[in-house]
Amino acid sequence: MSLRFYTGASGAGKSTGLYREIIRRSMEEPDRNFLIIVPDQFTMQTQMDLVTMHPDRGIMNIDVLSFGRLSHRIMEEVGADERPVLDDTGKSLVLRKIAGKLKGETSVIGGNLNKTGYIHEVKSAISEFMQYGIGMEELEKLTDYARKKGQLYHKLKDLGVLYQGFREYIREKYITTEETLDVLARLLPRSNLVRGSVIAFDGFTGFTPVQNRVLQQLMGLADEVIVSVVIDGNEDMYEEKEEQNLFHLSKKTVVSLSRLAAEAGVARGEDVILNQNPVPRFRENPSMAHLEKQLFRYPCKPYEGEARIRIMEASTQQEEVRQVCIAIREYVRRTGNCYRDVAVIAGDLGAYASFLERTAALYDIPLYLDQTRGIVLNPFIEYLKSALQIVTRNFTYESVFHYIRSGLADFTPEEADRLENYVLATGVRGKKRWQSMFVRKTPDMENELEMLEELNESRRRLVEQMEPLMQSFTDTRSLVMGLYSFIEKNEVQRKLKAYEEQFAGEGDAVKEREYAQIYRLVMDLLDSFVELIGDEPVKMDEFSQILEAGFQEIQVGTIPRNVDRVVAGDMERTRLKQVKALFFLGVNDGYIPKAAGSGGIISDMDREFLAESGMELAPTPRQQMYIQKLYLYMNMTKPSDTLYLSYARMSSEGRSMRPAYLIDTVKKLFPSIRVEKPEELPKLVQVQTLEDGRDGFVQGLRRFADGRMERGGEDEQNFRHLYQIYAGAEKTREWAGNMSDKAFYSYRDRPLAREAALALFGRTLLGSVSRLEQYASCAYAHFLQYGLMLKERDGYSFEDVDMGNIFHGVLEIFGDKLKEHGWNWFDFPKEEGERLVEEAVEAYAVTYGEAVLFDNARNQYVITRLKRILKRTVATLQYQLKKGAFRPEQFEVSFSVLEDLESVNIALTGEEKLRLRGRIDRVDVCEEEEKVYVKVIDYKSGNRDFSLAALYYGLQLQLVVYMNAAVEMEEKRYPDRLVVPAAMLYYRVHDPIVEGDETLDEEQIREKILAGLRMTGVVNADEAVVASLDGAFGTKSDVIPVERKKDGSFSARSSILQENDFRVISDYVNLKIKEIGKGILDGNIALNPYVQGSGQSAKDACTYCPYSRVCGFDRKIPGFRKRELEKLEEEEALEKIKKALEGAGNGSDIYTGSAGDH
Repeated sequence: MSLRFYTGASGAGKSTGLYREIIRRSMEEPDRNFLIIVPDQFTMQTQMDLVTMHPDRGIMNIDVLSFGRLSHRIMEEVGADERPVLDDTGKSLVLRKIAGKLKGETSVIGGNLNKTGYIHEVKSAISEFMQYGIGMEELEKLTDYARKKGQLYHKLKDLGVLYQGFREYIREKYITTEETLDVLARLLPRSNLVRGSVIAFDGFTGFTPVQNRVLQQLMGLADEVIVSVVIDGNEDMYEEKEEQNLFHLSKKTVVSLSRLAAEAGVARGEDVILNQNPVPRFRENPSMAHLEKQLFRYPCKPYEGEARIRIMEASTQQEEVRQVCIAIREYVRRTGNCYRDVAVIAGDLGAYASFLERTAALYDIPLYLDQTRGIVLNPFIEYLKSALQIVTRNFTYESVFHYIRSGLADFTPEEADRLENYVLATGVRGKKRWQSMFVRKTPDMENELEMLEELNESRRRLVEQMEPLMQSFTDTRSLVMGLYSFIEKNEVQRKLKAYEEQFAGEGDAVKEREYAQIYRLVMDLLDSFVELIGDEPVKMDEFSQILEAGFQEIQVGTIPRNVDRVVAGDMERTRLKQVKALFFLGVNDGYIPKAAGSGGIISDMDREFLAESGMELAPTPRQQMYIQKLYLYMNMTKPSDTLYLSYARMSSEGRSMRPAYLIDTVKKLFPSIRVEKPEELPKLVQVQTLEDGRDGFVQGLRRFADGRMERGGEDEQNFRHLYQIYAGAEKTREWAGNMSDKAFYSYRDRPLAREAALALFGRTLLGSVSRLEQYASCAYAHFLQYGLMLKERDGYSFEDVDMGNIFHGVLEIFGDKLKEHGWNWFDFPKEEGERLVEEAVEAYAVTYGEAVLFDNARNQYVITRLKRILKRTVATLQYQLKKGAFRPEQFEVSFSVLEDLESVNIALTGEEKLRLRGRIDRVDVCEEEEKVYVKVIDYKSGNRDFSLAALYYGLQLQLVVYMNAAVEMEEKRYPDRLVVPAAMLYYRVHDPIVEGDETLDEEQIREKILAGLRMTGVVNADEAVVASLDGAFGTKSDVIPVERKKDGSFSARSSILQENDFRVISDYVNLKIKEIGKGILDGNIALNPYVQGSGQSAKDACTYCPYSRVCGFDRKIPGFRKRELEKLEEEEALEKIKKALEGAGNGSDIYTGSAGDH
């Protein structure tokens, strides 16, 4: 029985020497067992190395094991401890179970145990106690030591309660992964495998207290225990210097193992100390030998001469990975080495993993990413989570379609789209609605019965699929059984197998392996639920949370599929075999040294305090930093040929990043090294393959097309050369042509052929005035809406835009009810008006939008608000009528009643006509002996002013068209009198906000409200007309947009027109309508949105346009320009209107034209 050490610097040949000795001795002593214990992730590589080195290419009496596999072998041999091993998920479940019972005894932690992720933190703390051999007795000592630290003391006390509860629960039932080593230490004396054997430990940087106990037992049983340790052969391995010494951890290991050997009465054998200078690995590489000798040693000794070390800087992490991939290809091409001679490690693999996978594939570099993967984003997990959410959230829209679109629910994308559109339009929500047959029809249903049948088939299938989860469950066991029935009924295993085969066919080994394992992993998780908390009563939503926590614990491992591949891994986890070139990514501050985390429940500050207690816990942040230096040293001295260090200036989230201290350390050691910025090299130099050069090609093409390359310059020559390569290669010729077309694309108006326009719109154009205004706003938006009939999908909701429809509907019903009860607009009493408004709102709300107003509390409040606004509206409209001499003659006058009127039936050419649809909210008249004055009122829910400039551009035609129709209608009614336009007005139905202080009385407030509800629009400037509209106002009318100066004349703020000008704008609107109608039938579909003005007050056709996301308008593409409309004063606009009418006789085009015409 003896203990020996193999010591030497990195690259001294410790593992090689140790394996050679073991092979030699195994051949000399074939009956003796030789065991080599290595870290978990290194077992396969070590076995390969031993087989390769063995003269017979076989290892009969040599076993390569990890601590876990050793435990398994010993338990198998001596037949002890049948308890199942409790994994991390199992620990979390047990803790969740006991936490509820012990909540009252845990004053600090108790309140947080239900928070997401908190159980995980408690589990980590308990695992740490077990790993470092801290039992209840030791924890009590630690708690007592922390008595003066209030919060830490209470935290440790609470952890003690949970630790005790945890241990009691699992006693005799389960064994944790950490406890397997304790059990191993107890079982070892009964084992024949280790007795008299030779056991070597290789690849460890240190051991935990529990592992030390196992080692002590092995020393007493084995013939010899050999441990390899990284220490410079010229240093004293027993001299435990300060923590900051590079080999402090290794020396601590030597001292603690020697002490354990002495305690067990085990002799010390003769150590093998390898102290060649330089070490064998760097015999031919003096610069790397210097790095090994001087890294993190003081004082610093600079190296004279060129170094085989390169430092690269990149602007972003993605660019950094790209440059590393280019460097790997160049290295392999230049040296003739294989990909397996190259390795990549990262300061933080998580930040680089996705970039590495994607970019390595692009550069055709075979890469094995040495990391386990979470499964939370796998479709199977999303499928299960969304199925449970359907139940817990009672069939909400989001949960149902999350499930349907998970990829495993047997709904085609087309089925899902149809169902989603229907559900959005009809507001299907809740289990009851999903279980009832769909019978409501939507406006866009063509073949209603057939469509509803298809939708009901999809609905029935969903409800059937969910059936196993819709039962009532008493405990976890019954719920898990329900979930298992759900999985089985929907044949998930078969679907996952199909995906696995699909990925195998595509050569995606990582995804194939994930899909091959995931079903088993989820089943194991559900089994552990039944086993550990099967009898616990649990609600579905709580079960969902526990299940999600379980999913987060599951990791899927992968193994490399091919021999010649680059291994990429983490700086601490990955065990690299000797390589020739190492690429070290992410040498940034925050990764090196690692940014200190919170330290979990026991914070970093607490750890620093507890470190002085003499009991060993996981390393403190300070110790962690010194340990990381050892890892850095071991990794950076792995490559025998070249070391590449790289860092980025910006993270993937856009945060600024600094290079790590390591960069400066290396630069001081090697003053000749210059930081390279390979991304600044010409793009041509950076291209490796036809695939990876595509980005650079497209960027160059864009710059060339934009004229941003110096003519005849090096940049342009390089690009032309690159273009010839892509245009000449058969694989990329078509693609390069397409890219060129796109780079030099410019927008040009391409009108529809006249025949196509006529086929699309018909010879008789039907439409509202707003259709004509849409065309004037943007011809292409008109084409999309009225030609292609595109529309936003219907939603079952009530928005502000719906207010206008309701106001119109309610006011129409209100008018009918007045007639029914024998009232008119002049004489109804206030109370009667309010009662009739209530009735009208209730009657209209029931019929509006599938009764959406009664769907939820918010919408029901809208009904209350509507009643308030409309009560004020009818009172104000009555007040405004009483102030004038006009009487309402017609309400809601539909153009369909006026089909024979010329103003709504407009001849465009011989055969082509335009027929307008619409409805005038109210027509009032005032009769005199020889004249009849006409006033039209349009109710609006939004703010709207009448503008002659907007009318000139065709953007505001509605009021004038209404007036033209009303005048023509009254002319037929009063053929012997002159019909005169009196006013065209907007009445805004709303709640005005008035400003004032507390001194205002009720009458003053009423006056301010009435002023706020004054109509906008334009009024005939005739004094008699103004008097008949509002006969009693002083300086400012509260009915119409008219104000007087002190001398009695109209002020500039009045919105008035002379009677003759009313005729002018009437004629102009008729002309404009013809112009627009002809434009539509001529096939004009120019993408020509208007813009008027600038800054905050600018008006832009695209601002609220529903088609702005599909039309493709892009200012950066040549040819796309908005029509800039001149901002005109009202006088200017009127002059332009008159000129246009004069010119119309000459057949000139008054339409402002498309962007291309400017």
